[in-house]
Amino acid sequence: MGAFGKLIDAILFLFFALMAVIAPLIDGQTALPKSIFPAFLTDLKTSYIAEFGDYLLMEKPHFLVGLVWHELVFLWPLSIANVYAILAGKSWFGTTCLIYGASLVASMAAILGEMIGSGKASERLLMMYVPFMGIGILAVLRGLVSCSTKSAGSVGKRYTIMPRRKLA
Repeated sequence: MGAFGKLIDAILFLFFALMAVIAPLIDGQTALPKSIFPAFLTDLKTSYIAEFGDYLLMEKPHFLVGLVWHELVFLWPLSIANVYAILAGKSWFGTTCLIYGASLVASMAAILGEMIGSGKASERLLMMYVPFMGIGILAVLRGLVSCSTKSAGSVGKRYTIMPRRKLA
C-alpha cells in the first residue's frame, strides 16, 4: 500500500491505542458504577460533560448505555487486538479493522442521528463526535483494501486435487 497506507495505519494505530485506554476508563463510567473509578477519572468526565455540553452522557439514555456495553465487550478487545496486529504486522489486521470500522460506523450513525435529530447538540459537541465517524469509515476502507489486495492475486487460479497415494 505504500506510504499512504503506512500513514493510514499510523492514524489507526493512534486511534486504537487511545481507545484501548479511553474505553474502559472514561466510557466505562457510563455503564459501570462510578464507585469503581478513581475520583480524578470521574472528575475528568464531569468536566468534559460540562465543557462540551454532552447531554447524552449526562442523561445516559438506554440506547447509549447499550452502545457503551457493546464498546466495552466487543470493540475494546478488538482495539487491543488491532494495536497488536499493527505492531506485529499480522495478516488478519484488515479483517479486524473492517469489523471494528463497520461497528463504529453503525454506533456513530445512531449517536449522530440522535444528536442531529433532537437538535440538542451544539456545533462544538458535533465536532467532537463526527471524527469518530470518519475514523470508522477509514477503518472500513482500510479493511476492504487489505481484503481486495489479498484476493487479487488468486483471481482465476484453480486448485488442483492431488491424486491419492496408494498404501503398500
